[in-house]
Amino acid sequence: MTYRNPTPTVDIIIELLDSPHRPIVLIERKNPPYGWAIPGGFVDYGESVETAAIREALEEVNLEVELIEQFQVYSDPDRDPRQHTISVVFIAVAQGRPIAADDAKNVGVFHVWEFPEPLCFDHARILADYRRYRDYGIRPRP
Repeated sequence: MTYRNPTPTVDIIIELLDSPHRPIVLIERKNPPYGWAIPGGFVDYGESVETAAIREALEEVNLEVELIEQFQVYSDPDRDPRQHTISVVFIAVAQGRPIAADDAKNVGVFHVWEFPEPLCFDHARILADYRRYRDYGIRPRP
């Protein structure tokens, strides 16, 4: 019998502390699925999710981040059309100007009331949960 397991990933909601209203950084993906996404990626073998989040932020948007908290885990088997993934989502802070790199075709800075479309994966849900948490302190239910 062959066993298949979901692949661990991370997503990093990066708040820019040196900009008014703490906007967040999103990337426009260079590879399918196309659209806008929260920076993130796959956890490497032997790597913690925290280390992966810090690495992915630096690789995709050229920002050194400070992880503030683990926000939520998203595991819907259909969240990524390529394969079954489980994402550990972090909220982080950074300062400076993001620069698109690695899998990012473009980078944008957006206020929580003006996210671009289309958003990839389940990132519309994640960002809606984040906004509710940020505005009202209400965490999403699993």
